Amino acid sequence: MARPIPYKDYTEYQDNYISLAVGDTAQKALANHAKDLLAFYTSLPEEKANYAYAPGKWTIKDVLQHVIDAERIFAYRVLRIARHDETPLPGFEENDYAATANASKRTLDSLKEEFKAVRASTDALILSLSEEQLQRRGTASGLPVSANTYAYIVYGHLLHHKRITEERYF
Repeated sequence: MARPIPYKDYTEYQDNYISLAVGDTAQKALANHAKDLLAFYTSLPEEKANYAYAPGKWTIKDVLQHVIDAERIFAYRVLRIARHDETPLPGFEENDYAATANASKRTLDSLKEEFKAVRASTDALILSLSEEQLQRRGTASGLPVSANTYAYIVYGHLLHHKRITEERYF
């Protein structure tokens, strides 16, 4: 299935993520980004694990936990919409999740292992979907959206946080 169309298939806010994912299908976006994203996040250095670039900002461990949590939510949205579940899916507050995730009590290695597992699961899901399933539409965060849109958001969100991490943490 082709890329989602800006402002038809998704909102301006979602464009912040989708525009970063390169590929004219979700499967091509996966092929273009999955390996590099896995390498980046699993190579985060231990000496930066508890580093935050400013007071009140997330540490590297918090960032990694956030991308894990968000990817699970986005993949769940892909699954629900692709399986033609028309139940509206609520939004989530990332800062509330971060405040209760206890990333600071975990090792960076344990977060990396979880990240690898989540990434493999999401990629397997996206590769399993037919064009018809990706075209299906549902409602998430109060907005009409396709499974395909959330497939792109998965990679765009990871790329967004990769860029921020490179700019502000290193």
